[in-house]
Parts: sequence; C-alpha cells; structure tokens
Amino acid sequence: MKRLLLDTCVIYPTVMREMLLGVAKTGAFQPMWSDRILEEWARAARKIGPTGEAQARGEIALVRAAWPKAEVTWKPSLEDRLYLPDPADVHVLAAAIAGSADAIVTMNAKDFPRGILAEEGLERIDPDALLRGIWDQNPLPVQQVAQNVRAEAERLSGEAWDMRRLLKKARLPRLAKALG
Repeated sequence: MKRLLLDTCVIYPTVMREMLLGVAKTGAFQPMWSDRILEEWARAARKIGPTGEAQARGEIALVRAAWPKAEVTWKPSLEDRLYLPDPADVHVLAAAIAGSADAIVTMNAKDFPRGILAEEGLERIDPDALLRGIWDQNPLPVQQVAQNVRAEAERLSGEAWDMRRLLKKARLPRLAKALG
C-alpha cells in the first residue's frame, strides 16, 4: 500500500479532504501528515469565520483518532539539509522523508519540484490525478465515497449538488468527468 503524505492544501478544503480520506479508508493508500500540517489546517480554517478554527480542531481530533499511526515526527536536523523553493514548505518534505512516504499529495507543484523530490525517493501527485488513478483501477469504492461526500454536502448546505459540479468546485475536474 502506498504511503502518501497529504499537504495542508489538500486537507484544508472539506470536499477534497473528505474524498481523499474516504478513499484512504477503502485501503487504497495510507495517509500521512505531521502535527505542523494539521496545525496549518486549523489556522487556515480561521478564514471561514469565528468558528472555523474550532471546527477544524474537532475534525483534526477525529482524523487523528481514525489514523493513529499517520502522524510523523522527525529530528529538527533533517530540515537543515533540505531545500525547496519556498523554505516554509521544507517541513512537508521532512515529514515525507521521516514517514518513508512514496509521494507528497499537493496542489503546490511549483514549490515541490519533481527533481528535488526524486533525490529523496519521492514523487509529487496532485489529488485529482491520484483519485482519478485510483478510480481507473477500482471505480466502485471511489464512486461510493463520492456519493457519501455529496450526501454530506447536501445535508450541510441544504441544497442539491450535482456530482460533477461539486467535484469541479473542489478542484477535482478529472474525477468529476469520470463520475459525472
């Protein structure tokens, strides 16, 4: 089973996170993250409004409970030897290395150059390509997760969601086309 480190930018957006973690629950891959990645999620949720951070912290507690072995730690000296175009992302690379990840799942291609990742034995994959690839191999579990995510989006928003529209809005256009 592939071990995939999830960057903050793919776990902060709700639909994208629910799709990724829902598919992970099917056994398609082992998700990983660090305390700092989860903390960035909580801080980013402040944008939602006054209750955003508290809600995110509750969700983070549930995620930690569901995957107790997903959180990785490392010695600070690991970051000292690493380089990325944006120094603020070095902790993500360190977490991937420390967790023996196969890839980093991120929307942030420019700050995770494939050459630098390859030197560390890592790949970079965007969440849409990852989910579409898993769907290509075994569509039924991905379809079920998507239906569950859509049902929850409808419950929370009080409006009907077209699957294709929901996934495209969540920046998952290739998966949207496959499921739409």
